Amino acid sequence: MKQLTIVGAGWAGLAAAVAATQAGWHVKLYEAAQTAGGRARSLSQRFAGQPLDNGQHILIGAYRDTLALMRTVGLDPNILLERLPLDLRFADGQGLNLPDWPMPLNLLAGLGRAQGWTLKDKAKLIQAAWGWQRAKFECDPTWTVAHLCDSARLSPRVMTQLIEPLCLSALNTSVHEACATVFLRVLRDALLGGTGSSDLLVPRVDLGALLPDACLQWLHAHGADIHLGTRVSAAHLEELQQAATHNHAVLLACPPWDAARLTADIAPPWAYQCAELSHTAIATVYLHCKDADFQGLPRPMLALHSHAEAPAQFVFDKGALSQQHGLLAAVVSACDTERDEVAEQVHVQVSEQLGLTHLEMVQTVIEKRATFACTPMLDRPEPLVATGLWACGDYVRGPYPSTLEGAVRSGQHVVTQLSQMTHGEGWR
Repeated sequence: MKQLTIVGAGWAGLAAAVAATQAGWHVKLYEAAQTAGGRARSLSQRFAGQPLDNGQHILIGAYRDTLALMRTVGLDPNILLERLPLDLRFADGQGLNLPDWPMPLNLLAGLGRAQGWTLKDKAKLIQAAWGWQRAKFECDPTWTVAHLCDSARLSPRVMTQLIEPLCLSALNTSVHEACATVFLRVLRDALLGGTGSSDLLVPRVDLGALLPDACLQWLHAHGADIHLGTRVSAAHLEELQQAATHNHAVLLACPPWDAARLTADIAPPWAYQCAELSHTAIATVYLHCKDADFQGLPRPMLALHSHAEAPAQFVFDKGALSQQHGLLAAVVSACDTERDEVAEQVHVQVSEQLGLTHLEMVQTVIEKRATFACTPMLDRPEPLVATGLWACGDYVRGPYPSTLEGAVRSGQHVVTQLSQMTHGEGWR
């Protein structure tokens, strides 16, 4: 029987484990932590009887493979995810939101009713969108998103209310450093991926219940060996790799810094690539609103006016999403501030911009290496590490930034390659 040993039970490792099981492989899954999910997991801390998450994540309708994986393991995305047409409006109603219409009608209608935008703002954005589409959403590979938008002469208002928050939420990298090629690829899939592709999908449940828990149950039911709380050493990995055959492969699905440590002796150049990746942080500040008349935010997700002293880009109403009444989750992408300072800044920001007076700090979670910095011409590691040893994850070479969909596709892609190779002579 074909056997695949997977090191890491984040979303990439879980996606690979499910795909391999479906393809007839016997899976052994090792995870150093006691819970699955990696950097998209639930925490032990609870509010209103439900777990907090290590960060507020958003999916979009274009995440086809992630949604399909949820269905495979018995989950219903329509129940677990709140589907919202793209809505980047602020509390005062200014900003862009798209109706649930086909492209380009949704974009034209959204621009037509965008409050606070001048005709020049709208015309320049339409002109830019058509130009990007004519260019097949491709550009100079050395460009940053700032270069891309400068060439399109987008207005400061469009930049601050649309491009900057989109870039930060999708690439977790500022517009002055983010890769324009990857940004355009995300826009292409969201805008041209069919009806609903640009919709925001916001979890109604904790991240464990959103996918990892069901994956583990599905894998257990289908005969996989699951070892949580079990760390694989570099020596153990080398033994597994040396014993690999065309019917027995090893897959690293751990973060790049762990992958670099584990492969330092097996594949030094590959390990060096992993170790050289730069990372950016994401902070989620949980606040409890105790205003007597607070009935929730106007919408489940609101954009926030963001600058250096007010760093959060979005705030989520967990009462509307997951029945945690009064709980707000404010998100700071590309966070470069220490925990106490960012918590205080966001507390003031949310209070002032939403007119809330009694906010109590619940928890501040900073994932310091949440994503790789998605910069132009970035040289990402290949999925093949060494003979019989592979890697998957949102950082492995691929077309997408560091997202849940990128992780899922990476895991599935490696399994597809392995399955194709077993029909030939393998790698020996």
